Amino acid sequence: MDSLRLTTLCENTAGIIGFTGEWGLSILVEYGNDAVLLDAGFSDSLLRNTLAGGFNLNKINKIVLSHGHCDHTGGLRLLLQMLRKRVEIYAHPGIWEKKYIRVNLPGGSSLHRFIGIPFCREELEGLGASFVLSKEPVWLAENMVTTGEVPLATRFEGVDNNMFVKTDGGFLPDALADDQGIIVKTEKGLVLLLGCAHRGLVNTMLHARNLTGIDKIYAVIGGTHLISAKNDQISETIAALKEFGVEKIGVSHCTGLAAAAVLAREFGDRFFFNNAGTVVEL
Repeated sequence: MDSLRLTTLCENTAGIIGFTGEWGLSILVEYGNDAVLLDAGFSDSLLRNTLAGGFNLNKINKIVLSHGHCDHTGGLRLLLQMLRKRVEIYAHPGIWEKKYIRVNLPGGSSLHRFIGIPFCREELEGLGASFVLSKEPVWLAENMVTTGEVPLATRFEGVDNNMFVKTDGGFLPDALADDQGIIVKTEKGLVLLLGCAHRGLVNTMLHARNLTGIDKIYAVIGGTHLISAKNDQISETIAALKEFGVEKIGVSHCTGLAAAAVLAREFGDRFFFNNAGTVVEL
């Protein structure tokens, strides 16, 4: 199989002088002749860090959106303006729902803040985007596939209760069915790339196994959404990572420093912070 190269172009923190940290995520996946971008960050750090690192985004032939939140899609306009070509964007149909988060205010009140894609579909299509929307897994290349919808299988993982979709009938809980990742088949096992894992890190690993028929998960890289997880969930997640024999764990974005510190202690040199500027070659 070809070598796999992962370059993190946007993340909450920057790991190299000259790079910019921004709440969000974007990872360039290069595998053989394919260059796939997972997410586009929140605003302009994707392009700023591309310039700082001397990376070439013109090779991108596909974009995958992990879900329809602004911190993973907000860089799309600038990216498409720079690429100036037709690019297929793979995502779940639910990315275009009107997504909100409930924010608690002083005094016990709260409000719903919009966190969906900050552009209309027609604008992005006018800049070259060609949306391929599917609830099912989509093969991007011979050994690379999106997860599609991730089933909720574990008893300890669930979707946040502060996420909502605005409808004509009011605000309804967002099941985040659009949450997905990318699975890459390598000689060492599966490499699982995550945007936020809103549907659960372990649920996503189980789904990757079932989808590919491959038990070995070699690496998990990206957002794990453990930022608000209780100790029990973190313990269960660590146990699953050990059971699956994961050899590289590179956490980003919504993992949270507290959970990341526990993972670092448990996994030692198998763990790393996957921040802006990190390049991983497998």
